[in-house]
Amino acid sequence: MKDGKSLPAGNKQPANSTAIYTLLILLSFYIGYFYAASSTSTANDNNNNLPNSQLPTTTATTAAMTLPAELDNFRASPNCAANPLPTRQIRQTLIDRVYGGTSPFSDFPPPHVAGSLRHKCLKGWGSTTPVFRHLLEEVRPEVIIEVGTFLGASTVHMAKLARELGLDDTVILCIDDFRGWAGFREEFPFIKQVNGAVTLLYQFMQNAVYTNVTDSVLPLPFSAGSTLSVLCEWGVTADLIEIDAGHEFTSIWSDLNRAYRLLRPGGVMFGHDYFLVGDRRSVRRAVHLFAQMYGHTVQIDGQHWVLRTS
Repeated sequence: MKDGKSLPAGNKQPANSTAIYTLLILLSFYIGYFYAASSTSTANDNNNNLPNSQLPTTTATTAAMTLPAELDNFRASPNCAANPLPTRQIRQTLIDRVYGGTSPFSDFPPPHVAGSLRHKCLKGWGSTTPVFRHLLEEVRPEVIIEVGTFLGASTVHMAKLARELGLDDTVILCIDDFRGWAGFREEFPFIKQVNGAVTLLYQFMQNAVYTNVTDSVLPLPFSAGSTLSVLCEWGVTADLIEIDAGHEFTSIWSDLNRAYRLLRPGGVMFGHDYFLVGDRRSVRRAVHLFAQMYGHTVQIDGQHWVLRTS
C-alpha cells in the first residue's frame, strides 16, 4: 500500500486456500493422465510383442471368463426371417427382389459401357490359393456368400472348382458396392470411369460372362452391412461365407457379425489377409475377438483364417 500499511492477515486466507485447492486438482489430473497413458502404452507394447503363435485361440469357456458382458452391445442383431428360404429358391428370389425378375446378365453389356471393358481382367489377391479347394471339398456348399468381390478372381475360381467337384447347382452371391476405394484407379487405371462412375461392376460381370459362370454367380452391388442385414430378413442362408471386403477393424467386425447370422449350422466362414503387415489391430484382431465371443477357434490355411462352426 502507498501508506506503508499491509492488509490484515485474515484477508489473505481465501486467496491462499483457492490456490492450494487449484494446485491439488491440477496435480491429481496430471497424475491420472500420465498413469493412464503409461498403462495403455504398456498393454499395447505387450500385445505387439506377441509372436503369431501366441495370438489367442479360445473356447467358449475361456470367452465367458475373459470377455466383459458389455461386448454383447456390439453383436449385430438384424431381424432375420423365422424360416430360411429353400436353397433352390434363393437365386431366383434375389433376381426377383433385386433386379425385378430379369437377370442382370441379360443383354449384357449395355452399349454405354461396352467399349470401356476388357474381355477378361481377373486380378485379385490370394484368389486361387489351396484354401478354396480345401473348403469346397470339405463343405460341398450349395450357397456361397462372398463379401468383397472386386473383379471376381476368387468368384470365378470357386465357380470352376464347384463344377469340377460336381457341385453344379452351387450359387455364389457376390456382395460388393463395386466402387473400389478412394484412389484405387491409380493402381488400376484400366478400370474406366463414365461420368464419374467407375465401371468395376461391369468389368466383374464381363469376367463372369467370359469365363461362363453367369449361371452360378449373382452380384449384389450394395454395401456389405445393409445387404447382409436384408438377406437375413429375406431368409437367405449359406454354407460357406468368405469375408474379404474392408480391412479396417470396424468394417470386418461388422461383416463378421452380420454374415454369421446367415451361416447354416455346421457352416464355415473364412477370409484373407490374416498375416497382413501391421494388421494386429484390424483383420486379425477382429477375427480373434469374434471367435472368442462365440466360442470358436481360429484356424489358419495359408494366408487365410478359417472359422468352423461344427
